[in-house]
Amino acid sequence: MAARGPHGQRFEAHRPVVMGRNGMVCAGHPLASEAGIATLRRGGNAVDAAMAVAAALGVVEPESSGVGGDGFIMVYRRGGPSADPALGGTVEVVNATGAAPLRATREAYRDGIPMKGIRSVSTPGLVDGWLQAHARHGRLTLERCFEPAIALCEDGFPVSHRLARDIAADPTLMEFPTSRAVFGPKGRPLAAGEILVQKELGATLRAIAREGRAAFYEGPIARAIVAASDRAGGLLSMEDFARCKARWQPPIATDYRGYRVLESPPNSSGHVLLQELNLVERFDLSAMGALSAAAIHVMVEAKRLAFADRERYMADPDWVDVPIEGLLSKAYAAERSRLIDPERAMASAEPGDPWPYAGRAPRPTPVGAARPARGETTCFAVVDREGNAVCQIQSIQSGMGSGLIAEGTGVLLNNRMTYWHLEEGHADQLEPGKRVRHTMNTAMVFRDGGLFLVHGTPGADTQVQTNLQVLTGIVDFGMNVVEAVEAPRWRHVGRGTESTVPHGLEDLLNMEARFPSEVVADLRRRGHPVNVIGEWEGQGNEVAILVDRANGVLQGACDPRRDGYAIGY
Repeated sequence: MAARGPHGQRFEAHRPVVMGRNGMVCAGHPLASEAGIATLRRGGNAVDAAMAVAAALGVVEPESSGVGGDGFIMVYRRGGPSADPALGGTVEVVNATGAAPLRATREAYRDGIPMKGIRSVSTPGLVDGWLQAHARHGRLTLERCFEPAIALCEDGFPVSHRLARDIAADPTLMEFPTSRAVFGPKGRPLAAGEILVQKELGATLRAIAREGRAAFYEGPIARAIVAASDRAGGLLSMEDFARCKARWQPPIATDYRGYRVLESPPNSSGHVLLQELNLVERFDLSAMGALSAAAIHVMVEAKRLAFADRERYMADPDWVDVPIEGLLSKAYAAERSRLIDPERAMASAEPGDPWPYAGRAPRPTPVGAARPARGETTCFAVVDREGNAVCQIQSIQSGMGSGLIAEGTGVLLNNRMTYWHLEEGHADQLEPGKRVRHTMNTAMVFRDGGLFLVHGTPGADTQVQTNLQVLTGIVDFGMNVVEAVEAPRWRHVGRGTESTVPHGLEDLLNMEARFPSEVVADLRRRGHPVNVIGEWEGQGNEVAILVDRANGVLQGACDPRRDGYAIGY
């Protein structure tokens, strides 16, 4: 390993562990973290702060998320009469993912799904999730929560170097007049240090805060987005917006070495992280050593197996019967783990059969079959002084989404349609009104009857791989929260299991150049197709808050690979 750096205790770390007692916010941009901390200081709780951060991120990280996208919100409420003793409270997940437009048939996409433009847009579900989470758990008014984001829209903010690169990298922003007016007002992409102003988006946020769901899904904003879609030849309709409603769901969970790990349920890919943990738990990672070839090999093989299962079984549970009980079974993991050769990478990973472990028979037909036709991302974590927490992830899919801002709204629309499969019979095949399989997932970890860790990351199919590395770094290898976030990172690209079109990429194991050369050589010896990338070029933007209950201290970390910052007080 390289030198530990100025802040590492046992492993390399360049940033300090940020500590606080009264609240902590870890988000992908310092101005968004500031918005959350300011909301906590004003008496808001974790959900109020989450709404402030969520709205602000859609302004300062427009390449990653915003009101034109989707998300998942995991809410932990400490204590209460219905508290789970294992958790010391209750956990709920808001699934705020929108569906394919009702006119989005496979025939409509017979020439393929475009990466950009209006035909790449699905119904935005995020706003209804914001509103439901705030209505159930918020303390401040939504107007107060949105104040920092609206100010950033109206007054503008300096474009970071990363945002400038993302704007310059997407030529579609200059092709659409509405997008060019925001991101290229001088006829060229905004450069680092220039001021990005989004007054129309500020007006949209004001309307949402004042009028709620009616403004975005039934009123002038919905009508403007649908009109923009019609002008560009898109498929969105007012019925799509009217039918779009977030839903509350219980989390899914597994136990890992004495820790209780909670995740987002399908149509989220959160089960993949839990399957990975069930598989690697069968091996003594600690004895293998942190960042060793042996440990990485086992984790990559576990990832292969879990992704093969996802490809076969996971989709919108309204349409497909997902055997989630079997997928998360420890007995199923024991069976699948026998496929992992400690010395040799598998040539290919095939899905298993989780149904014998599900405790029930599969339904004979897809649940949604009889119904009428109907990774760029950001993740953040909040813990308040009362011990409540939010892990939230939101996305417009790939960088800058569709590239199209709907005229008169300031809303940059997603390109989530690029996650669909068009082949007949695939679990995640496109159907009108169906929700696509999402890579987005939110994670919380509990121990000894209380919250231990809130963490997550953007990065499409990287997410459950990065979360695995961070969690095992802390639990198995004794890293502090910053060391785990900053550790050299790998990401496996699997043949035929990638979410974004094209889905059939060849196997590749990307590894940051900070891994020792002998580790890379050992993994190649085991049969892994290693591709060495830049020292800090690993995908993702991990955020993490560790709860030190013994001392009453919150420990925060944000990934230096992007613009994120942890702020505590």
